[in-house]
Order: sequence, then structure tokens, then C-alpha cells
Amino acid sequence: MLRWIIFIAIYIGLSIYVLQALKTVVKQPWAYYLYMGIATVVLINFVYQFTAGGEVGRILSRPKSYAFGFLLTILTFKVITIFFLFSEDMFRVVTGIYQRVFGASREFSLPQRRQFLSLMAMGIASIPFGALLYGMFKGKYNFKVLEYELEFDDLPDAFHDYRITQISDIHSGSFDDREKIEYAIDLINAQQSDAILFTGDMVNNKAEEMKPWADLFGTLKAKDGKFSVLGNHDYGDYIPWDTQELKRQNLKDLKDLQKQMGFDLLLNEHRYLEKGTDKIALIGVENWGKGGFKKAGDLKRAAAHVSHDDFKILMSHDPSHWEEEVIHDDMHFHLTLSGHTHGMQFGIEIPGWIKWSPVKWRYKYWAGIYEELGQFINVNRGFGFLGYPGRVGIWPEITVITLRKRQLT
Repeated sequence: MLRWIIFIAIYIGLSIYVLQALKTVVKQPWAYYLYMGIATVVLINFVYQFTAGGEVGRILSRPKSYAFGFLLTILTFKVITIFFLFSEDMFRVVTGIYQRVFGASREFSLPQRRQFLSLMAMGIASIPFGALLYGMFKGKYNFKVLEYELEFDDLPDAFHDYRITQISDIHSGSFDDREKIEYAIDLINAQQSDAILFTGDMVNNKAEEMKPWADLFGTLKAKDGKFSVLGNHDYGDYIPWDTQELKRQNLKDLKDLQKQMGFDLLLNEHRYLEKGTDKIALIGVENWGKGGFKKAGDLKRAAAHVSHDDFKILMSHDPSHWEEEVIHDDMHFHLTLSGHTHGMQFGIEIPGWIKWSPVKWRYKYWAGIYEELGQFINVNRGFGFLGYPGRVGIWPEITVITLRKRQLT
């Protein structure tokens, strides 16, 4: 309770602080009431959702996600505005003290707030404010198809120009627009890839989250099949269960649902993709993540019957697995496909110039193609969203990778 009181007091203080800047720029009282009204509604909704509303668990429910998203949006506006105004206030205080000590007038008064600075502060703050709102209502469904061509000396001849579509981190429990998901499914099928590979996190917490969307994902088509692995969210570890049996049943239900949708779920095992006498080993491990993340993945078991000379594609949800175990393994996994990071759903990407997100401070390999020791990894930015119900700058991704046989000259 004390933490909530402190939080509410700070929030109200920030709101009043920004109100002073608004009064400098806008002379209409209705604008003040509108601003304070919106700020109050956002606060009340957030407090309600995180005290009395929604289900319990570490992963936010849809109402909690939106409550958090709106709070994040308005707090960002407040903090950036105050960043500019606080420096001016310090100047005003120092100037006022100087006038009192050395000024000719006996009257002590602070210089008035400059209208231009208030306008500039609120104008700059409105940019991330608008971006976060856009991310919640449009950006989270701004699907992008990213295409890569990777060359290998030892790719079997029959797999030259072989196309793979990778999707990851569906997080179906966060979806709220069926039409947009239908569009994305059509976009995936339009790639006409040879195989579709899904690299984990089909749900946020429970198998039932996927049921309203199962018919759509069941329409995904690839001539050589659809394959999947589990991500950390698929095990149901982030919510309380009345019994361990219910938790085990939830995971079983999710596995059964994937089978019904036509996915071949690889649980520390492998399959061969074959074309004539040529073949590729497709290896799938359960989730393995460094730190406190689940470590059910068993690379040795999954590749136990794979030859060292086989061309190998590994599906492993968390890219930290590649960093910690895969690239140093004697088997030499030519291509690893991961997800997990979501690119933090926030960042700046301008091809050929900049690729940045705060998640880079947590994950060395966080989005796109990387190469180490002659091996590649693609870290998919994710299909869905989690926590903050939106995306800004890091858009939902459908990856298409074309394998090429390097031509010797």
C-alpha cells in the first residue's frame, strides 16, 4: 500500500508540473481540464488493473497490457517535458536569488516561464507520445517480410534456392484484431516457401489462448511441412496453477493443438528434409536460455543421430543458447533460427545506417542475421507482442531465408 501511495503522489506531482507548462502555452481552461482528466483516467485504470482487476501472474493480461501501455505513454510525455522545464526552473531560481541579493528592487519574484521553452518541451515530448500510441494501435500489426540469402559451400545441390519462412513469438494471448492476423497468414503463404519453421512462444501462458486462432494458423502451407519448437512461455511457468497436473495438462494441450494445426513439434529431436538423395537435418530443441530462463533444451540428444557431415539447421527459441552452447559445439550447425527478444518491440532501424534497441544491452544477438565461426543465426523480431501492447520501430517480422550453394570459381 505504501508503494502505491508513493507512486500515486509522484504521478500527481508530475502531472501538476506539466500542467504549468500547458498553462504557459495554452490559455484555454478546457485544455487543462482535458489534460488532467486523461491523466486521472489513465492512473485510475492502471491502479485498478494491477490491484483488483485481471488475472494474476508475471505476464500481463490484455487489460493490464493496455493499462500499462497508456501509463507508459503518458509518463513518457511527462518525463520528457519535465526534463526540459526543470533546467529552466533551476535557472529561474538562481536568477530570482540573484535579484533578491543584488537587484535594485526590494521585491522578490521569479522570472516567468518562457513560453517558447514550454512549447518546445511539449512539442518534443509529443513525438514519443504519438509514437507509443501509434505502436499500440497500428505498429503492432505492421508486418514486414525480411528476405535474406545465405551461401554455403557444403549445401547439398538439390537445396540450392531452397526457401524457408521463419516466424516466432506468436503470443496469441495478446491478439485483438482477427482481420490483421488473417492478413499476416496470407502474407506468409504468399511467400510460397518450401518449409515453414516456427521458433517458439505460441502463447503467453495457456494453451486456450491459441484456440481462437488455431483455424487461421492451420491454413499455413508449405510443401515440405511446418515445424515448430517450444519457447519459454509455452510451458506455463509464469502463472500460478492449482496443481502440477493442471500445468502438465496445459502443456499437453498445447502440443496436441500444434499437431492439429499441422505443425511437427520437435522436442529435442530431428527430422530430415529430403530431395532425391540429398538431405538437410532439421534439429529442434526445447527452450534453453541463460540466466533464469528454462533450460529444457538438450542439444546432444536432439542431434544424437545426425551425422557430422550433414547440413544442419537448428531451431532454438533463445539466441543465448547459440552464444553459450551452439557455436562452440563440434557438430557445426550451419544455420540456427531463434526469436525470443522481440527486439524489445522498440527501437530504431534504418537499413544500412542504424539498428538499435535497448535490448542490445541484454542480448548480444538480438535481431537479424549474425555470423560466428562460419555459422549463421537469424534472430526473428517476433510475430506478436507482449507486455507493452504495441511496437515502435521494431516491426513484427516474417523472415524468408533462401539457401544458396556457393559457386566455386
